[in-house]
Order: sequence, then structure tokens, then C-alpha cells
Amino acid sequence: MKAISVLGSTGSIGTQTLEIVEEFPDQFRVVALTAGRNLTLLLEQIQKHQPEVVALADEELVNELRDRLNELPLERRPNKLPKILGGTDGLNEAASWDHADLVVTGIVGCAGLLPTLAAIRSGKDIALANKETLIAAGPVVLPELKRSGSRLLPADSEHSAIFQCLQGTPWAENARLSTGVPNPGLRSIHLTASGGAFRDWSTEDLKNATVTDATNHPNWSMGRKITVDSATLMNKGLEVIEAHYLFGLDYDQIEIVIHPQSIIHSMIELADSSVLAQLGWPDMKLPILYCMSWPSRLETPWKRLSLKEVGQLTFNSPDTEKYPCMQLAYSVGRVGGTMPAVLNAANEEAVAQFLEEKIHFLEIPKLIEATCENHKKDLKSQPNLEEVLFVDSWARNAVREKVDSGLNRVVFLGS
Repeated sequence: MKAISVLGSTGSIGTQTLEIVEEFPDQFRVVALTAGRNLTLLLEQIQKHQPEVVALADEELVNELRDRLNELPLERRPNKLPKILGGTDGLNEAASWDHADLVVTGIVGCAGLLPTLAAIRSGKDIALANKETLIAAGPVVLPELKRSGSRLLPADSEHSAIFQCLQGTPWAENARLSTGVPNPGLRSIHLTASGGAFRDWSTEDLKNATVTDATNHPNWSMGRKITVDSATLMNKGLEVIEAHYLFGLDYDQIEIVIHPQSIIHSMIELADSSVLAQLGWPDMKLPILYCMSWPSRLETPWKRLSLKEVGQLTFNSPDTEKYPCMQLAYSVGRVGGTMPAVLNAANEEAVAQFLEEKIHFLEIPKLIEATCENHKKDLKSQPNLEEVLFVDSWARNAVREKVDSGLNRVVFLGS
């Protein structure tokens, strides 16, 4: 039985991971949970899964969680109360918990970087659902993987598809999965994109886009932030950078293809021109389960794919005018160094400002681009962890200050 640590247990990835544990109780058990502020859901998870350790990002909530556990009736109380930790040190301890075999990194954004690094340094296998770990800190993470022998298994649907297609190649046969090392038999990667909430909108219509519009994805059920990223296509741009670090290909070898049905989750082209694809219904539980069960596959009762039901599979080139974030991500990836960390942080903050309705949807890419442009003079080509964390904080502050000053409306939208 595989022991699982879930980082971000109350979020979308975390809750789906725990659903899988419940469906396969003979295969998985939970030994560690971490969460933010949703104590009600976390309390239910503790009762159900009885982890050995629980960590809260907000240290001030630790005593409240302890009190709520102690107040439970005896029949609903866990057989043994977990160790309860708080703050960054607590998250890191839970991430590197000794009894865990696999750590599922479901914490959204750069907040997941330090716990993921803690898990890597302790030699844990990682089911990587937090793409920011590699995007913001690829130059830091890859050497840590090499030192510890930790194996990085992609839980994102597109990268999982690539990973599955690569099984049987020299890349996958390497004991450490050769993260960041080119596969001599791999010619190119084709990342499929649904097109997000605005795939059927014209560029002109985007002037009327609202938060409700942007968070209504036609295919996938995801968190609000990632759903907005899908609407801007920044999620795909970020996935290009992540694919570069995971699979060792140059940016010219990674292509984005609009695939509205979201049935093909990505494709690879091999040296002999063969193209392999992974297909399935749009359900994040599939790639999460594959990470959890790898290198085995488990039989599930889930709905089986019917191509007759799908009817057709279509593909288009993405509209670069409609999706400026995509091209921005390619440019930033080629620059490298600390620039991807700035891109990621500026995007997170810009999306947060949009979700709070402080800026318009069209201001998101313009704020990000301006922040990246301002960082050029301070770019670090081979950053260490402290430099990555510094530029992450700087970029967030830069976006907030621009929004708070109101200058973004003059500089970006005045024309």
C-alpha cells in the first residue's frame, strides 16, 4: 500500500486525490495533509483519512483546529489525533514526512514551491500538479532532483499525456525519469488546448468579458485561477515552459494546438515521424491516478471513452492576437533565468486583481508584459532559490502598485 502526502488537500487537486484514495482503499493511505484556511473541509478529511500529520499554512489557525478536533464526539474523533503544525516550517515538515512514499503537490501558485522542494530534498516521489515549481524555479529544482534521486511525475493532464506516451522510451526507462534531459528519440511535443471560456468569442467581444464569463470553462472543472489562465491561454504558455524543463526540448519543438473537444490531452512526435497521443474524457482524476499508481495501472469503474459519442476531433492554430499571453510565455521561456518566475508571479497577481474585479480581463496580459519588461535590467541568468523568491515577491508588488495607482488604465488602456 502506497502512503500519500497531499499538499493543498482542500483545493481541487487535493479533493480529487482524496476521492481516489477512497475509491482504492487497498492501494493508498493518507499520512499527511496540508491546507490553507478551510478548516471545515479539513476537519472532515482528518476524520475520514486519519493522517499522521496535518499542517496549516496559516499558523494562527493551529489552535482552532486542535480545539475543533478535541470537541468532536468520541465516536467521530480520529483513533489517534494527528500532529498539527503551522506556517512554512510546518508545511515543509508535512511535505517531507518520513512515512510518505508519494507527495501530491496540489498547492496553487508559487506558495507550493518551498514545500515541494522540501519533499524533493527528502527524496520523495512527487506527483507534480503545481506547475509553478518548475516554471518559477526550474534552474533550482532540476539540480535538487539530481542530488536527491526524487522522481517527478507530472499530474497535469497535458504533461501526464506526454509522460504516458513516452513510456518505453529511453527517457522513461531511466531510474530518475531524466527530468530536463533531452530524449534523442523525441522530435516534438504538441500541447493541446481547449481554448478556454472565450474560444468562441471574437477578440472584439473580449472588451465585454466579465469574471463570471472567464470562470465558466466549457470542458474542465477546475479552480477559479486556473480557469482564468485557460481563458487567457496563459495556462498553456506556462505548460510550454514546464514541458521544456520536464522533457528537455527547445521551445521551437513545443507547439500549442487548439483542440476544442479536450479528448486528446497531448501528443508527441518521435524521430521516425510517428505521432503518439493519449486520449480520455476531460477528468483530472485520470492523470492524478496515473501518478499515484505509476508504474502500474489500476482498473477503474469510470466512464470509458467512446469515440462514437465524441463524434469528431478538430484542431486549429491558436490566435496570437486573441491570446497574447501565449506568445509572451514563449518569449519569457527563451530568456530564462528569473524571467519565468516574474511572469508566473505577475500572472498570479494580475489574475487575483481581475477576480476581485479591480482590473479588466484585457489588462491581465498588459500588466504581465510591463512587469517582465521592467525586470530585464535585473535579470539573473542562473538564479538561486533566494533570488527566485525575491523576484516573485517583487513582481507581485509591482502589479499591485500599478493597479493601486491607477496608472495601468492610462498606460495600457488609454489608446
